[in-house]
Amino acid sequence: MNVYDADRVRTVLCSRGWKEVEENEADLIMITGCSVRAKAEQKVWSELGLYESSWKKNQRPVVALTGCIAQRLGEKALNRFPYVRLVAGPRHIGLLPDAIEQVASRPKTRINLLDTDPREFHSLNFDSDNITIMRENKFKAYVTIAHGCDNFCTYCIVPYVRGRFVSRKPEEIFSEIEMLINDGVKEITLLGQNVNSYGKDIGLNFAWLLREVSRMEGIKRVRFVTSLPQDFTEEIINVMSTEKTVCPSLNLPVQSGSDRILKLMNRKYTMSEYHEKINLARQKIPGLGLTTDLIVGFPGETEEDYQDSLKALSEIKFDLVHSAAYSEREGTPAAVMPGALPVELRLERLTKLNELQDSITLEINKKLIGQEFEILVDGPAPKGENLLQGRTPSDKVVIFEGNKKLLGQFINVKITEAEAWCLHGEVKPLALKKRI
Repeated sequence: MNVYDADRVRTVLCSRGWKEVEENEADLIMITGCSVRAKAEQKVWSELGLYESSWKKNQRPVVALTGCIAQRLGEKALNRFPYVRLVAGPRHIGLLPDAIEQVASRPKTRINLLDTDPREFHSLNFDSDNITIMRENKFKAYVTIAHGCDNFCTYCIVPYVRGRFVSRKPEEIFSEIEMLINDGVKEITLLGQNVNSYGKDIGLNFAWLLREVSRMEGIKRVRFVTSLPQDFTEEIINVMSTEKTVCPSLNLPVQSGSDRILKLMNRKYTMSEYHEKINLARQKIPGLGLTTDLIVGFPGETEEDYQDSLKALSEIKFDLVHSAAYSEREGTPAAVMPGALPVELRLERLTKLNELQDSITLEINKKLIGQEFEILVDGPAPKGENLLQGRTPSDKVVIFEGNKKLLGQFINVKITEAEAWCLHGEVKPLALKKRI
């Protein structure tokens, strides 16, 4: 979501004559930061401190702090760093370009755009005939379909920093996707704190939107993140199983394998209900790639609760788990719950859980050796010369040797090797028939 928001703001700034440069040449730096975990906040504080010597020497750069972290800590940043001249919450993205230009043209100006109304939203929309959104990847793009969240899980700060749930108008979403397709995008990922809630406030639903997007002319692949289990319906599963452009990949955060902890988290489902939805999805969607999010060390988590989470991993066998040790977020109910666990115990449990999941993921991935998958070549691999990467429809990373001319193409790759975090493969040559 931060990548999506930042790309839109820099697109507008560049269209107004700004130039993107290296950090040491910048007159202004915009940081769009996350506040979901304490570690992310610590990284942003460290980053802000790096500009102090340059500011004292040259009175530059001016810094704009935006996103979730600005909504939570913007006032502190304004008071602590003289070069932080603009703070703006995520619901004020539409006001950012003008505010940035005001700060840049008036060196002593300081602007506070922190959100006060949790349902107010200033959008930043584009006329598809006049502007193209700048992106890191030419072939894949995110499209936000809703903002905020109304679920108030007790550990989560999102409703407080990103506001209450608001669906985007479908015509805005369709218009943006058309623009992206015309710009060469082949894979769209629909974004929301809980995409399954889409349309509840405007008389629509997510299954309808997903079907409509999947049938848009020119679209090749559609993904979505993320889903809340209680709102993940059979209708959504049916769309995934019948629409060819919708990828068989699902992130369904379980957060804990213990019903007792799920209740303390204010997660509105039981493990039995979770299993039912997973089983139905796997029955109807062949080759489904299933990932989840899971927290260990939640306040009051006993050894038995923790073992329930390990049991859930062993039984369900997720392809990948985004795991985390519980992190206190000031202002959330969980932050003041009794039974806080020592950080060392949280990390110990996290390490053991990750070791178990790595073995499960490797076991799953090894079974794919020898199989062929259609891959969208989306960029160079992080390490190694002449190595490219792409993802299977089920969202597994595949690394293979190939010419950069393959970027943006769909190719067939045979899996030759498996690791816990990626697959390795070789490009299959096109089978051509000689014309007689």
